[in-house]
Formats: sequence, structure tokens, C-alpha cells
Amino acid sequence: MEKITESPSRYRHLEKMTVAELLHNLNNEDKTVPLAVEKALPAIEKLVSAVVEKVRNGGRLFYIGAGTSGRLAIIDASECPPTYGVSPDLVIAVIAGGDHAIRHSVENAEDDPAQAWLDLQDYHIDNQDFVVGIAASGTTPYVVGGLMDCRKNGIATGCITCNPGTPLATAADFPVEVIVGPEFVTGSTRMKSGTAQKLVLNMVSTSLMIQLGRVKDNRMVDMKLTNVKLLDRGTKMVAQETGLAYREANELLLKHGSVRAAVDAFFHPEKS
Repeated sequence: MEKITESPSRYRHLEKMTVAELLHNLNNEDKTVPLAVEKALPAIEKLVSAVVEKVRNGGRLFYIGAGTSGRLAIIDASECPPTYGVSPDLVIAVIAGGDHAIRHSVENAEDDPAQAWLDLQDYHIDNQDFVVGIAASGTTPYVVGGLMDCRKNGIATGCITCNPGTPLATAADFPVEVIVGPEFVTGSTRMKSGTAQKLVLNMVSTSLMIQLGRVKDNRMVDMKLTNVKLLDRGTKMVAQETGLAYREANELLLKHGSVRAAVDAFFHPEKS
């Protein structure tokens, strides 16, 4: 199978380009990524809708990936608890090679088609859950094998890949193919392919959290107040919603622990 992600760059002799030329050409390539994602919106909508249905019924969302794809999945999953106040057990990312692979290359970890299913067993995965496999190539054995094993066990699946007609898409119930074309540096899929995967992951998790009621208007009302910046942001949100002065809003927020709880307590003191 010929992979577009591995096809030669449209640019030659990169080492002879000036810094200005490199940046200009890189930027021009990056501009094409959102357009490729736009073409995949119908497939992304089907994927998100299926994920929302599972999670609303008590399931969890799993990501599985290797290398850059796995690391992007970990970033997305790890941001859900502080941003939306959900349990870290709701969106879970599993990377080939385990946690060590987040910072270091784990040789051949992605080549075992049976390992993803074994890794998922650590979480007692079942058919209430949903698994999204992420691989720019669409052929990574760890990810493809994981989705195939999920299908055998009645677990719904989706995928994000950057090649058409891949084994990964075939193994997924809800495939998403974002075709970004050759990379600026031939085969370096951490570039446009990685950007495309990040954009789609943003769409999946953000849409899921909004559909679960974790956003009010356009505000992160359940965010964790883990630093001064977020506490200040939350205080201003409470002040705007209630009409309280900053200091009073801050006291109310600290007392109740979240913007949602603070605002509810203000308007419904009998329930607090």
C-alpha cells in the first residue's frame, strides 16, 4: 500500500533554504491542514456522536496510539480533568510502550498487534466503552490490532488517520481520514499529520465535554482551580454571573470550589 504520508516532499534541497524561506514554506504547508480537516467533518461528526452516546450511558473514551500519535492522545486526555472537572478515568490515553514512551522512544513497541488489547485490559474495558485508534500511517500494528480485538469483543471503535483506505480505517466503526498530503520533511508525520490529529482530538474531546454539560455559555464552569491564573479567571466568571464585587466573588468561589457551584449557591442559597 502506497502511503501519502510517506511520499516525497514537494520541496527539494531544504538545507539550502534560508531561515526565512524555511518558515514561509512551513507556514504555507501548515495552512493546508484545517482545509483537510474541514473535508473530514462529516466523518468527525459521526465519530463524536457515537462517542457522546457511549459516554452518556456510562462508558469511557479510550485513545490508543504509538509515538507522536500516542503522545498527542495523552495531551488531549490529560487536559480533560483540569479543564472540565471530570474524573481522570473518563478519557484515557494508552500509548505503545507505556508511560516511559511519553518521553522516550521505545523500540518496536508499536509493532506488536496484540499488546494494545492487553494494555486495555488493565482498565477492565467492556462494551460500554469506546476506543479511538490514532495513527497517521493507518498501518501501525499496535493500533490496528487493538481495534480489531475491540471489534471481536463488541467494543465500538473509531480512528484518526492521514492516509486513505488503510487497515486502521477498515478496522474502525467510525473512521476519520484527514488527508494532508506529503510532509515538508519527507515522512515526518509529527508535522502536518500531527497537527491534523491534534485538531481532530480537540474537536472530539471539546464537543464531548460540551454535550455532557461541562460548559455553560462559552465558559469552563467546572475547571479545577489549580493555580492563580485559573482562580482569577474563575473569580471574574463568578463576578460576571452574580454581579458581586471581585473580592466577594473570590470568597464565594473558594468556599464552593467551582464556578458552577459558586453561582448555584448564590442564586439558590437554600440548596447550599
